[in-house]
Amino acid sequence: MASSLFIFFLSFLTHFLPFSVLSATVLEDLATLTPPPDFATTITTNCLHNPLLRYCNNNNTSSPQDIVEIFRSTIVASHLCNESKNPNCLDSFPKIRIHSRPKTAALYLSFDFFWKFCPLTVLEIHLVNNSLENEFPTNVLSCAQVRTIDLSYNQLSGSLPVQSLSRLTNLTHLNLSYNRFSISNSEFLKRFSATSFVHSGLLPDAKRHKMKVLLIVVSIVVVILLCCCLGWLCLKRPDYLPITCRRSNKFTSAMIDAATDEFSDQRLVSKRDGVDTFRGTLRDGREAKIEVYTEKVSKEKRREFEEVCEAVFLKLRHKNLVRVLGWCNSRDLRALVTEWTDGENVETWLSSSSLASSWRRRLRVVMGVVEGLSYLSEQWPEITFDLNTSSVLLSGDGQEPLISQFKIGDGNNSSTNIFKFGLFLLEMITNLKPNEEQEDSERRYLEYIRVHCPDNVERVVDKKMKIEERTLEKVKEAITLGLMCTDKAPLKQPNFTQVYDMVVSLHESSSRHH
Repeated sequence: MASSLFIFFLSFLTHFLPFSVLSATVLEDLATLTPPPDFATTITTNCLHNPLLRYCNNNNTSSPQDIVEIFRSTIVASHLCNESKNPNCLDSFPKIRIHSRPKTAALYLSFDFFWKFCPLTVLEIHLVNNSLENEFPTNVLSCAQVRTIDLSYNQLSGSLPVQSLSRLTNLTHLNLSYNRFSISNSEFLKRFSATSFVHSGLLPDAKRHKMKVLLIVVSIVVVILLCCCLGWLCLKRPDYLPITCRRSNKFTSAMIDAATDEFSDQRLVSKRDGVDTFRGTLRDGREAKIEVYTEKVSKEKRREFEEVCEAVFLKLRHKNLVRVLGWCNSRDLRALVTEWTDGENVETWLSSSSLASSWRRRLRVVMGVVEGLSYLSEQWPEITFDLNTSSVLLSGDGQEPLISQFKIGDGNNSSTNIFKFGLFLLEMITNLKPNEEQEDSERRYLEYIRVHCPDNVERVVDKKMKIEERTLEKVKEAITLGLMCTDKAPLKQPNFTQVYDMVVSLHESSSRHH
C-alpha cells in the first residue's frame, strides 16, 4: 500500500537518522543522505505486495537511479508534510498546503522526483498566492488521485493542460482564479463553476461576459429605481399616472400640498371654525376649492369619513350643489376638494349687484338653495352644510345658487339645518348677518329683527331692495318664516317639508305678480 510505504519511509527516517539530520533543511538532507543497503530489497518487497505503487513500473525499481529518486522523494515528502502542517505526518499526508511563501513553493515544485512518486495519500494541493510564473506546473498532475487543486492568486500564464487535467477523474475542485491563462473553450471547464476561473483568462468571451453581467446589474438597478418611483407616485403623487391607473377622486396630502403651494397665504380664501378654505390648482390645470378640516379626529372617525366620501360625495348630483372632485383622508390631513366657481358669493352679490335690488331675484336664489337642501335632506342625510350668504356661490351667469360648503356630519340634524336656513333667509332680506367675532351676536341679531316685525318691518329690510306695496306682505311672510326656523324650541319650528312648501308658495306668488 502506498500509505504503508510512506509510513515506513517516515518511520525509517525517524529511527535511523539522527535528530540533528531531521532538523536540517530539505536541501541539506538531499545532499547528505543516501539509501540504506537494504533499501532496494524493501522496495522490491513492497512492489510484490502492491504492484500499483507508482515506482513499481516495468522493473525500473531495479535501477540504482530509481532507487535513489524514490529515497529522495521520501525525504521531500517528510519535509513537505510538515511544511503543510498536516496533523500527524507519521500516519497520514492528505494535504499539500503552501500559502504566500513564493520561495518555498517554487522549491518543492522543482523536485520532479517527488511528484513522480507522489504519495497516494495526497488528496489536496494548495499553492495559493505564491507569485508562481510561466506555465501551469504540470508536475502536480502526477498526483493522479488528487481531488482538489488550488493555484489561485499567482501569475501563471499560457494555455491550460486540459488533456492532462481531464485524466484526473477524482478532481472535483479546481481554482485557477487570478492568473493569466489563455482563453479555453474546453468542455472540461464545464465540470466546475465560473467562480473557479475568476480573472483567470479562462472564461470564454470574458469581456462579453462582463458586459452581460454589467447590463444585468444596470437593468436590475433601473428596474428597482422604476419600482421605487412608481411606488412613490402611487402613494404620493398618483396624479402623475394615467387616469386609467389611478383613482381620480382620491387625493394625497402631497397632491393637496402641491395644489395649494404648501398652503400659502396667497391661496387662503377663508378660515372658519374647523375649516380652512384654499383655492388650489390641480395638476391638470383645473381650479378647485380645497376645504381642509383642521379638527383632529380619531382613527375611527377617519375611517367613517372615508366610507361616506366613497359612498356619497361622488354621487352628489344637483344643480344647486358644487360638484365634489374628491377628498384626502391621510393621517395628518383631511380635506374635501370641490370644483371652483368663478361667480361671486351671495354676500358680495347683495352689496354690489343691481340685480339684488329685486325681491324676485333674491327669492329665486332662496328657491335654488331650498331645492339643494331638500335634495340633501332626502337623499343624503349623512351630509351637513355650512349655510350663509358667504358660503353660497352664484354661477357665472349669476342665476343659479350653489351650496359650496358641506361635510360629513354625525347624521342628519334637521333642527340645526332648518335653523341655518332660517338665518340665511333673513340675511337675504336684511343684507345683515351676525358678527361672528362678537359673543352672542346671533341671538342679538334675531332679537333685533323680532322687535321690528311685523309692524316696523321696513326698518330691517335691505334699503337697496325696492319693495312694492303688493309684495310687502310676502316679504313679511318670508321674515316670519325665517324667525320660525330660528326658534330654538323644536316644537315651534316647521319641518323641512313645510319650509319647502312655504318657499315654493312665495316663489310662485312672486312670479305671478311679476
